[in-house]
Amino acid sequence: MKDLVLVGAITGAHGIRGEVKLKSFTADPAAIATYTPLETKTGRAIEIAKLRAQKDGFIASLKGVTDRNAAEALRGTELFVPRDRLPEAQDDEVYLDDLIGLAVHDGSAPLGEVVSVQNFGASDLLEVAIAGRGDTVYIPFAESFVRDIDAEGGKIIVSLPDGFLDAGE
Repeated sequence: MKDLVLVGAITGAHGIRGEVKLKSFTADPAAIATYTPLETKTGRAIEIAKLRAQKDGFIASLKGVTDRNAAEALRGTELFVPRDRLPEAQDDEVYLDDLIGLAVHDGSAPLGEVVSVQNFGASDLLEVAIAGRGDTVYIPFAESFVRDIDAEGGKIIVSLPDGFLDAGE
């Protein structure tokens, strides 16, 4: 897969005319429509024709999707945009995809590596594979835990409370 960044996902169908429920992962959620056409993992182009806000995301009309069956078939589809179509991150910003693969240090001690960034509804979590252990831990992606990100240097400095890693042992 070329250098694609996950910007959203289709979470279900809405109504009988082919509209879909859409969750946006962009900093400005409505900006997802400006990146159309989007791509799926298989390379299929998805074009947003209309977008309207709803309680937990958006309702979108997609070009070529005209009935509920076609909309249902797209449930769970992740939507990507080529990296070169995204704006450069500002000095105090980072694309979450850029964190994957970075070494994680608790202060100066090596801890592990970021294997994914998850969000189960409350906030973003760094999933870190702990060196020397066969498990991962979730570290909140918040200022109280993440002290510094040096993407060019390939590392993240965290400050974990005493006992944070003990639960997984």
